[in-house]
Amino acid sequence: MEKRFNIRVYGLWIRDGKVLVNDELIKGKSIVKFPGGGMEYGEGTHDCLKREWHEELGIDIEILGHYYTTDFFQLSAYDVSQIISIYYRVAGPADAFIQNKNENEKTFWLDLNQIKEDTFTLPIDKRVGKMLSATKLPC
Repeated sequence: MEKRFNIRVYGLWIRDGKVLVNDELIKGKSIVKFPGGGMEYGEGTHDCLKREWHEELGIDIEILGHYYTTDFFQLSAYDVSQIISIYYRVAGPADAFIQNKNENEKTFWLDLNQIKEDTFTLPIDKRVGKMLSATKLPC
């Protein structure tokens, strides 16, 4: 069995004490996660993140800085690969109209104070959610 890496890149848009999150239907299961997705061959992490946000949400973002990269082993829930997730702080236009491009996705603002242990579905997102709820970030 071939062992491989799956690199995922996500954006954390924090505004007015809230963070933008996605509720997606993946393989018949509702997954609450941060907006972003898989890096394609030939892309850098910034290009991937900008592409994903534009494809999924129709938003052009500015990348503000690195927030977190997976520092533990995580096997994919969907195939035999090791997941490496990279999270960046991002900002979108103040007048952004968020419109999901995929019918199986719903994007919404989540109050940082409402983040709990089980808010996010995937293990790495759970860790990032816990980090966000434990720190005071500028909005």
